[in-house]
Amino acid sequence: MTLVAGVDSSTQSCKVVIRDLESGDVVRQGRASHPDGTSVDPAFWWEALQSALEEAGGLADVAAISVGGQQHGMVALSADGEVVRDALLWNDTRSAGAAADLIAEFGADVLADRTGLVPVASFTSTKLRWLRDAEPENAARVAAVALPHDWLTWRLRGYGPAASSPLGPVLSELTTDRSDVSGTGYWNPATGEYDRDLLVAALGHDAVVPRVLGPGESAGTVHGLDCVVGPGAGDNAAAGLGLGATVGDVVVSLGTSGTVFAVTEQGFRDATGIVAGFASASGEHLPLVCTLNASRVLDAFARVLGVGYDELGALAMEAEPGAGGLTLVPYFEGERTPNLPDATATLSGMTLANTTRANMARAAIEGMLAAQAVGMEAILSAGVVAKRALLVGGSAQNPAVQAIAAQVFDVPVEVPEPGEYVAAGAAVQAAWALTGSRPEWPLAVVAAPAKDTRPEIMEAYSAAAGAYLS
Repeated sequence: MTLVAGVDSSTQSCKVVIRDLESGDVVRQGRASHPDGTSVDPAFWWEALQSALEEAGGLADVAAISVGGQQHGMVALSADGEVVRDALLWNDTRSAGAAADLIAEFGADVLADRTGLVPVASFTSTKLRWLRDAEPENAARVAAVALPHDWLTWRLRGYGPAASSPLGPVLSELTTDRSDVSGTGYWNPATGEYDRDLLVAALGHDAVVPRVLGPGESAGTVHGLDCVVGPGAGDNAAAGLGLGATVGDVVVSLGTSGTVFAVTEQGFRDATGIVAGFASASGEHLPLVCTLNASRVLDAFARVLGVGYDELGALAMEAEPGAGGLTLVPYFEGERTPNLPDATATLSGMTLANTTRANMARAAIEGMLAAQAVGMEAILSAGVVAKRALLVGGSAQNPAVQAIAAQVFDVPVEVPEPGEYVAAGAAVQAAWALTGSRPEWPLAVVAAPAKDTRPEIMEAYSAAAGAYLS
């Protein structure tokens, strides 16, 4: 049996899944936690990766490995390979002002043309600009800039600080992939080249940036082992690979936050900043919309109603589509799509007759899904054709969420079995780098509710959400 390993180094933890190359079956796996916070020493990621690999049985019998990781995080390295300061993660918002400054200097249209993105606090370029302005001494020490998965790949290959790595600080050996570099704000997905002027505008000077590898290209081998290292990927792009998503698929992920992305042959440009024009890990493009409020919406209503997830779903199914006139706009933590960071949630349309537990449960699920449907509409409005929506994430396993998704989304819905799809996509990359071809492992679908679009749900939601923009 030939084995390949996929890594998911997320905000919360590191997960390793080892699979059979031929069948894709999971053979063994491991997990280790990451510290909380939006600013983290990358050394914790390296320790967690080693712990997760040990729990998964190690790499001695593994032929290839690849790393999927949280996007956008700023790993700033000095000339001797040391981390200059804790990495600012995607969810660190201190660089919101820096994003506004970059837009003011270049213009949203120009930035969308040159990078496929309009800066927000999540992106790496804004974090570098914040570093330049807030910590100029640290900025001056930066010799190279990497992303979380880039840095872990580099360390796996034996590079790093001179005191703690066998091959030392060879910054030119840093590598990345199209999907993750497309979220930096200084790479052009149309040309496949770095935009050095934007990098300098962000950091204040030029720096080493990772070499961009193709989808099935090898970065090298694990130090001391005959184990090929794949190119790695950003987490959403890796999940797309793990799901086997192709052109015509829209993925709706219901985690702590919500993401909606599609695989497209053409690049995506949106000067409003609603849709990020990322690249995919398979050589295509991955327009993506992110919302801040997904599964936590259901957490809040389950808490208020004093029920668990299953009972919340059962209550929702007692109510009719439209929740008797109740409409939830679920901006509990502000919102990114639309860009309303200071907004709060609203439950409207309440009367003495319709304010029931069942209608409240239904409104919670409809509101969560409607917020994702807005993102889907933004992607489809540019001419993207969706053949199906793949519904993933913890909330996707709730039968009520599945049934209501078939009423909210205007495309057929399929729910794959629960799985570690970021790690699965990284394992696909590992197999690809090892064999030269992308494996086609089967995807088990556990639910495919009949399409039952109820336009009144989105009509009511659009009217309620429109009040925030007036």
